[in-house]
Amino acid sequence: MAFFELRQYRTKPGQRENWVKYMEETVIPFQISKGMVIIGNFVGEEEEDLYVWIRRFESEEEREQLYQAVYDSEQWKNEIADRVGELIDRTQINVTRLEATPKSVLQ
Repeated sequence: MAFFELRQYRTKPGQRENWVKYMEETVIPFQISKGMVIIGNFVGEEEEDLYVWIRRFESEEEREQLYQAVYDSEQWKNEIADRVGELIDRTQINVTRLEATPKSVLQ
């Protein structure tokens, strides 16, 4: 059964614009190239440091395979991970797994 990850991050002070640019130009295209399905990404209207994005997985097995393809890759380890740590507070990452209700537009 398909499920979603709702991922909430907090950017470091003054870094939200840089983070959004990095996500949209580097992180998301890289993850899509590895097979990730990104449903959307958002910033907080009232919270200047809030960044939210949603990924979709067909199964736990697929999630595990995609995590390995992304996070164990040399490109992630050597080129992307350090910059992520410069822009967001990794201690504030909040990941919620969600299942769509039967009448949800997103399935």
